[in-house]
Amino acid sequence: MVAPTMRLHLIVFLTFSLAVLMSSLAKSSSTRPRSTSPRLYPSYYRKSCPRFDEIMAQTVTNKQIASPTTAAGTLRLFFHDCFLGGCDASVLVSSTPFNSAERDADINLSLPGDAFDVVVRAKTALELACPNTVSCADILAVAARDLVTMVGGPHYDVLLGRRDGLVSRASDVDGRLPRPADSISSLIGLFAQRGLSVQEMVALSGAHTIGFSHCKEFSSGIYNYSKTASFDPQYEPRFAYGLQRACADYQKNPALSVFNDVVTPNKFDNMYFKNLRGGIGLLKSDHGLYSDPRTKVFVDLYANDENRFFQDFVRAMEKLSNYGVKTGRGGEIRRRCDQFN
Repeated sequence: MVAPTMRLHLIVFLTFSLAVLMSSLAKSSSTRPRSTSPRLYPSYYRKSCPRFDEIMAQTVTNKQIASPTTAAGTLRLFFHDCFLGGCDASVLVSSTPFNSAERDADINLSLPGDAFDVVVRAKTALELACPNTVSCADILAVAARDLVTMVGGPHYDVLLGRRDGLVSRASDVDGRLPRPADSISSLIGLFAQRGLSVQEMVALSGAHTIGFSHCKEFSSGIYNYSKTASFDPQYEPRFAYGLQRACADYQKNPALSVFNDVVTPNKFDNMYFKNLRGGIGLLKSDHGLYSDPRTKVFVDLYANDENRFFQDFVRAMEKLSNYGVKTGRGGEIRRRCDQFN
């Protein structure tokens, strides 16, 4: 007799695997999709690694069930990888005595271990099935997409054939990744440098519908905000008081954190945007999206229409996924994701 827990895991895996299989069949029966990167296409591993989709589905399913924060962490890891110099898995490389790598830059120190772990697990399984074939960059891109789908988000195409980058330096990171306290003008500029519009920036910000932020990232807005107010008036008062209680010991315990979306924290939906309209945003940049007229129109749009948010998120993710990719001799297929060959 099968135990209830095993039955649940089997049902989740079979359901997710079926979705991946149907998507793969649909893509293989169509012509090569439009792409600004002609060497990338969805069925890249069809012959060289036939079990690629199956192994990825099994790996991410098992990891997400064991550690439910994996989805948000992997999405953030993918964003930090792509946003710097392109989607080339450079953020996965570990530092050596001769080089301080991207992952050890100050802003990347809080990237969650579960996100790195799901990539390592997938790489290990894929190396056994088809050695020296699948790049770490492709693994991270597909893991992020599959995990978004697992927690209720939209499915989108991931073109494959990326090579892993040959450079990873912590010194390249400063000022090139968005920070929680950045102004909207600063954020718009950073995204524009990557060819992403204001609307695409807001759509991608919707990823905050899952995951959490450490208290230190928004403490200045909830404690001693000014001489006349203990917290930023953009916060809904009851929410601000709740944050003050939840983060009371953050200086002694830097790991203290709060869900980005306190209403549906583990579901990828449009609640993040609804929360912003009610003053239940967590970060300064969250509040800025609703207070700045350049972005507020899109916050309202997505708060009112989840389908539209999903559609625009898909387009933005497909665009981001192809940013700065390395192909051919521009990269390599790493044997280990945490070190160059």
